[in-house]
Amino acid sequence: MSSPERARTLGATTEAPLTHLLHTGADRGLPVAPASGRLRPLGLGEVQITGGFWADLQKLNSSAMIEHCEKWVERMGWTTNFDSVVAGTIAESRRGREFSDSDVYKLMEAMAWEIGRTGDHAMDARFEALVARIAPVQEADGYLSTKFGRPGQQPRYSDLQWGHELYCYGHLIQAGVARGRTTGEDEFVRLAVRAADHVCEAFGTGGIDNVCGHPEIEVALVELSRYTGDRKYRDQAQLFIDRRGHGRLGDIEFGAQYFQDDAPVRDTAIMTGHSVRALYLAAGAADLAVDTGDGELLAAITSQTLATLARRTYLTGGMGAHHEGESFGVDYELPSDRAYSETCAGVASVMLNQRLLLASGEAAHADAVERTLFNVVATSPSQDGTAFYYTNTLHQRVPGTIPDEDEPSARASSSLRAPFFEVSCCPTNVARTVASLGSYLASVDDAGVQLHQFASAQILAPLGDGRTVGLSVETRYPDDGLIRVTVIDVPSEDQGAEWTLSLRVPAWAERAVLRVDGEATSVASGYAQVTRAFAVGDVVELELPVVARWTWPDARVDAVRGQVAVERGPLVLCLESTDLGASVNIASVDTSVPPIELDGAVLVQVTTTEAADVAWPFGAAAETDPLQVTDRGLISLVPYHSWANRGPSTMRVWMPVA
Repeated sequence: MSSPERARTLGATTEAPLTHLLHTGADRGLPVAPASGRLRPLGLGEVQITGGFWADLQKLNSSAMIEHCEKWVERMGWTTNFDSVVAGTIAESRRGREFSDSDVYKLMEAMAWEIGRTGDHAMDARFEALVARIAPVQEADGYLSTKFGRPGQQPRYSDLQWGHELYCYGHLIQAGVARGRTTGEDEFVRLAVRAADHVCEAFGTGGIDNVCGHPEIEVALVELSRYTGDRKYRDQAQLFIDRRGHGRLGDIEFGAQYFQDDAPVRDTAIMTGHSVRALYLAAGAADLAVDTGDGELLAAITSQTLATLARRTYLTGGMGAHHEGESFGVDYELPSDRAYSETCAGVASVMLNQRLLLASGEAAHADAVERTLFNVVATSPSQDGTAFYYTNTLHQRVPGTIPDEDEPSARASSSLRAPFFEVSCCPTNVARTVASLGSYLASVDDAGVQLHQFASAQILAPLGDGRTVGLSVETRYPDDGLIRVTVIDVPSEDQGAEWTLSLRVPAWAERAVLRVDGEATSVASGYAQVTRAFAVGDVVELELPVVARWTWPDARVDAVRGQVAVERGPLVLCLESTDLGASVNIASVDTSVPPIELDGAVLVQVTTTEAADVAWPFGAAAETDPLQVTDRGLISLVPYHSWANRGPSTMRVWMPVA
């Protein structure tokens, strides 16, 4: 089969694809396309998820989530703000926070990836309609904002601490790159480039010597430099990164660390301050380091990321322990019931760790991507795709309150998923991530192909020497641990040439087994590799031990000392009052009885203990006399990503040991 025929097969849809679908450059369909690094990612032009967990989520995104976000950004007034600028009424009629433009751009990025993935004609028309409303707002010099710069509004760049102008540009530029890499250059791409040109003119050498209070422009400018081949955008990103950490933004009640302006990126040992800001900045710095060959900067970003994963990250992969400042706590400060763990921080962690994976090839970063995708990103949307979590607690003490379906919710309320938020960054962030999930699955290098995330998929992998091989991946992961990879295409002229297939073995997967030609070999965590002259029909199988297991916390995480969690494969499980028949606050688990798997459910032995009310809960006695101890028997746990889909409940991930 020829390369064009293979591409047509991979991109087939039930409807004829758009004639301009999928930009044909080497970076097609890629959210991140590093100029160098250990691995080269495969994008939407090479990877199509065909079934299973992630295919179902992508289908939900396509059929419900994106359209839901479209309706809400219109309803909230985020899109009509652009109309008001054109009408000359924006000063008195503008709605939303200073960063509301960015949610329109994140929505458009989600739409761009989805159009590129499926060739959705109707969505493409809606995308073009948004462009028609935004384009007239851009001024002659490229400036584009509905919040600043017009009569009755604050002047441009008069509030770099909180104004988010550059942050909004970052999401605009990322949406422009997504459009360019899926459909080719068009009016929207040119609009995004003009905005970036304006940023370089306004903030370049000799211009405004400052940074944005919310990092995001940095990662966008490096990616635009990769897309256009114009180094000036990367140079501007470097200016922003080098300027940060020197107190340019001034101090605030949360401290300059809130927006990472207290210490230069190169001197930062571990992430502090606002979690999303810190992670976006690190992602941009990682991109810059890779493309400039700055090993010192890359080592600093890698070190602070690994330290943050080791000491300031929840079991779910969530980041951010403080509601105040939406920030990281100190080392091992990870309270379950006060976890902030913003969904956007999960998205940002995935972005950062994917970049470090491509730079280094180290499986630890792919492990972090997997954990966070399954237990933060996938947790946010409801089963019908019309409600989302903003924060992701690990212990819900009281049943949540069902939110009003017609009103936006407060962002810090994590009791139940809400249709939308006054600060609406998380739903659109989830949508753009899910639409581009295919780009996280696989990569190539000069030696062969690497599979990092597991889903049923069809893969076309252009190797470093110009050969293109086709792979079919079949799996029920994470329900089942068998990943079966079949070679479906090897160019006839290259029969007999060796290459290496590498499959990630997660750190949790003890006793994993690799099967080649019917021979089984035990493999350790990292990457299991098979090097041979593959032929069409060759099969490699990886068997991961997807069984329920106890997970114990580091003793330094004092908030959950004496408690235990259950994981199954990459999934964190939790106990819900829906299954317990009582509040989870009074539950404990007997670890002498291993978790039992029965008919697709995971069960643990649970006891509940109710104590009498007392006038003062502290005293000399080691224990209070319980009012009632009840053996609840074996109780089902549920995947954390599915909790509260059955209505209000109490819930906990970490359970006290009986």
